[in-house]
Amino acid sequence: MLHRSFVIGFVAVIASTTFVALAAQPGAGREPDQGAATPPMAPGQGGGRGRGGPVTLHAARVLDGKGGLVDNALITVQGSKIVSVGPMAAGQTPTYELGDATLMPGMIDVHVHLNWYFGSNGKYGGRGDTAAYVTDAILDNARKTLMAGFTTVQSVGWAGDVPLRAAIAAGTVVGPRLLTSVSQIQPRQAQPARTDRSGQPVPASPTETPDQLRARVRDAKAAGADLIKLFASGSIRDGGKMNVTQEQIDAVCSEAKALGLRTLVHAHDPQSIIAAVKGGCSEIEHGLFADDAAIKAMKDANVYFDPNIGLVLQNYLENRDKYEGSGNFNAEGFASMTGALPLLEPMFRKALAAGLKMPMGTDAVAGGHGRNALEIVARVKAGQKPMDAIVGTTSLSAASLNLGDTIGTLAPGFEADIVAVPGDPTKDISAVTKVLFVMKGGQVMKKN
Repeated sequence: MLHRSFVIGFVAVIASTTFVALAAQPGAGREPDQGAATPPMAPGQGGGRGRGGPVTLHAARVLDGKGGLVDNALITVQGSKIVSVGPMAAGQTPTYELGDATLMPGMIDVHVHLNWYFGSNGKYGGRGDTAAYVTDAILDNARKTLMAGFTTVQSVGWAGDVPLRAAIAAGTVVGPRLLTSVSQIQPRQAQPARTDRSGQPVPASPTETPDQLRARVRDAKAAGADLIKLFASGSIRDGGKMNVTQEQIDAVCSEAKALGLRTLVHAHDPQSIIAAVKGGCSEIEHGLFADDAAIKAMKDANVYFDPNIGLVLQNYLENRDKYEGSGNFNAEGFASMTGALPLLEPMFRKALAAGLKMPMGTDAVAGGHGRNALEIVARVKAGQKPMDAIVGTTSLSAASLNLGDTIGTLAPGFEADIVAVPGDPTKDISAVTKVLFVMKGGQVMKKN
């Protein structure tokens, strides 16, 4: 069992509205789940850090992440890289024998929030929680995600992702490879003076200018952002309508492109989707109310579309008692989410029929971490072929991150991010929720 004896002076967590440096003491926080064993190392593997001899994995089949299948397959790994993939020859003895299982690339989730957790009182928000508890909760989210077979995630909106990303890369913390937007850009519109929910006065504020927004993009880049997260509409709990200007979207997306950054855009209604596409943004998130014109705009521009149909709203509703009372998690907000559920599958089927490029993202928040693969199951239920859904969470998602030549595919030269699931997921997609084995960068992280 992996004991959380981490020194976390590097993690920054939001407490109220301030980032607070945290230091977790050995054993602080909650006890980890069973199954989080200290990552086992294969004989001679040297921890998968490039030392020792080759490691081999055998299973009844391999799905390469590109739609290819190899039966009676053997994968050879040297250090952190895949050396070969092919049928196992008679007389070979693999390092890891997985039996009637399927080896496939480590799964990728392009939209998570690792810093969302339930507090010690069981509620979302974390008021009054100790620094040790908060740190432990976030590390647990990262660990659960990796143990569920997700070897790479894109966490959008939290500055604490930067030190967490470094700690995971260094092997100090167990978690998936991490990309981050560092912050979220919600372009400000002119607001009159008002009082907030607590009755405190809030001064008037002007509309945020394009130059100010471009500066925010540059600041995010300087802070270590891998991409930019932009809000072009309200949340589904607030109606999901476009609430920014075209000029503001243009400023963010053009500045990001000039800096070599992708843009992930929260957009629910047709107006915000079309405006984001017109602004040259890279990927649209959610798109609940996407109509034919919005879908055509995304198709014509060849942008990525991540619809989030299988986890996020369901998770909010399942955990209503834990979320209710925080911000717009109120009766009206929950009614909006309940009303949205019947719209998800029809929207997804329209996008699927149009041939949109749909990487796999969940918008995983508190209660959803480690359950990411439910999105894959939901997409198949809504009409996507199982093999296409697997490609969506592997090579296609990797391509959306500009990492298509590094991860997401089982082939020589790629990172050895490999998971095993029982049986054949092309015949029973629920297998992706029952991960047996996880290797990340050549290091075995889970072995049942």
